[in-house]
Amino acid sequence: MRSPALRHVLTHLITPLLMCIGMGLAYMGAFVTPEPNHLPVAVVGSGAEAKAFARTVKDRAGDKLDVRTVPDRAAAVDLLQDRDITGAYVPSPTSPELIVATASSDMGALAVERVFTPVAAGQGVPLRVTDVATPVDDDPSGQGLFFLMIAVSIGSYASVAVLGAAGGALPMRVRALLTLGVSAVVSGIGAVLAGPVFHLAHHDLAGLWALAWLYSAGILFIGVGLHTFLGRWTTLAMMVLFVMLNFTSSGGLFRPELQNGFFGTLHAFWNGAGFVEGLRGLLYFDGDGLARSAWTLAAWLAAGLVLTAVAARRERATAAVPAAHPDRHPRAEAEEEAEEAVAV
Repeated sequence: MRSPALRHVLTHLITPLLMCIGMGLAYMGAFVTPEPNHLPVAVVGSGAEAKAFARTVKDRAGDKLDVRTVPDRAAAVDLLQDRDITGAYVPSPTSPELIVATASSDMGALAVERVFTPVAAGQGVPLRVTDVATPVDDDPSGQGLFFLMIAVSIGSYASVAVLGAAGGALPMRVRALLTLGVSAVVSGIGAVLAGPVFHLAHHDLAGLWALAWLYSAGILFIGVGLHTFLGRWTTLAMMVLFVMLNFTSSGGLFRPELQNGFFGTLHAFWNGAGFVEGLRGLLYFDGDGLARSAWTLAAWLAAGLVLTAVAARRERATAAVPAAHPDRHPRAEAEEEAEEAVAV
């Protein structure tokens, strides 16, 4: 290839093409065919008949369901409010009942209903569905928290492009201070959107802001630290970490029990899952699971702080080394900023 300009363009097209492949694999792999995968449910009853019924349901469902028995309805409700199960079936010859908590997962509740509706129909009786934890009226599907996460994520990783490229000439300590300020602003915007604007949160708005700050600051510090080592490839790395793997494993649309094992495993420790599940616990389940989610987000922030500190040391060590092509530096920096803007 003799044309430097053409070679230059084709080289820079690698990033968007890799984004296309990655987004397709991640989103279609996570969302196109949601199926129960060890979906936890309970059958209410302690006698031999209830246990035999639970075994029958398990045998028919295979790996799609994890079925347990609980002694009474109150125990089933406690498990639902602790988010240990997705639904509980109360057998009855005349009025069987399915207990769900749609605030935990609207799609999970629907999946459980699809499992047990034919069971009741086989008895010739209608299935009564009781929801013990409903989302607010302004967010009937409970998916508003997922879209809030997207807004905070975009504000965070898009700011990395600015702090990394446009702010690359600033000392790392200045970029770190800017990162703190940007994360406070982004999380503040998220809190305003969730509260006064769309009314997703009717209480604990300060707690929502704190979780959003932990989440945003973690993304920003990781991005600022990575930029020192990856340069213009930081955009691709951020997209992989905080879009492709993050949105798909967050549980905002489908909880891990409706996804394959890969995304279900990521849900256990990825920062988007910590944010969404923490908000659910805070807003709908009396703080259940909030501490664990906060520690997850704090761990990501700690990783970002460590990475930023290592990057600062690297920059200090190389500050005295003259650039190999000083005349190309301004152009390279401009190209880097333009390429990072692709993801924005």
